Amino acid sequence: MEFRTKIPIKKAEPKIDYKSKIFLIGSCFVENISKKLDFYKLQNLQNPFGILFHPLAIAKFFRKLNEAAFYTEKDIFQHQERWHCFDAHSSLSNPDPEVLLNNLNSALKNAHEFLQQSSHLVITLGTSWSYFHLESEQSVANCHKVPQKSFRKEIQSIEEIERALNEILEDAHQINPDAEVIFTVSPVRHIKDGFVENQRSKAHLITAVHKVCEESKKTHYFPSYELMMDELRDYRFYTEDMLHPSQTAIYYIWKRFTETWFSEDSLSILNEVENIQKGLAHRPFNLNSEAHRKFLKNLNSKVSTLQKRYPHLQF
Repeated sequence: MEFRTKIPIKKAEPKIDYKSKIFLIGSCFVENISKKLDFYKLQNLQNPFGILFHPLAIAKFFRKLNEAAFYTEKDIFQHQERWHCFDAHSSLSNPDPEVLLNNLNSALKNAHEFLQQSSHLVITLGTSWSYFHLESEQSVANCHKVPQKSFRKEIQSIEEIERALNEILEDAHQINPDAEVIFTVSPVRHIKDGFVENQRSKAHLITAVHKVCEESKKTHYFPSYELMMDELRDYRFYTEDMLHPSQTAIYYIWKRFTETWFSEDSLSILNEVENIQKGLAHRPFNLNSEAHRKFLKNLNSKVSTLQKRYPHLQF
């Protein structure tokens, strides 16, 4: 007897394999998936500007990317002895303004080059709630602990989100017309907004994404949020804060993603890479034993065999 309902997900094309390059951007759930891609040695670039939760922030990033417009001193500000940019996460902030500008512009350059070569673009949306900076009259990606009175909090309508997503697609496909775009909604709950407000926020995102996917080519939806809310509807699949997916939940969503998007050949290579990674993490009792030398020889042989097929793999 099955004690849960399983969400059917149609197989998607074109498949991801070990020649693919995957560009990921969006909420903190992107980082969870990117860690899996890193572990399995798939070529990827994630969140060049750090975590971006909101469609407007992601749209501004792609607009900047498409325009090849670099940041200057007028785009940054100082607060609490650090320099920040409202378009980027605080992980890029720095005590030195020149370092911040260099990091922002280097990230743009690298992201543009990687997107040009990308086979798949994964965009994970986190929230419909945004903060509007009153003085600069702009929607911000991060408030950087600037006092709350400096902002107006607002929720974007379905129509506004849909417009932002279409702008993302237009800018991304001007850089790379062949990239397949995979939208997903983050399963992380933003309870700081309120329980009802979080559900309203996710509903706006889901509705807008589906409208865009129905009308756009090379655009797909993967149900990360639905997998968490329906298949994994139990608090044992959350971390201690009861808001973020646990490692078990992340692994399950990852497995469903690979079943949907990865080619049969790449799935077998995933297993080979996992075995090699486990072997590299192995700590023997006796480094000088004959058994350990044989183990290392066998492991190196497996690595060499894979690298002959895919020279970019580095362990």
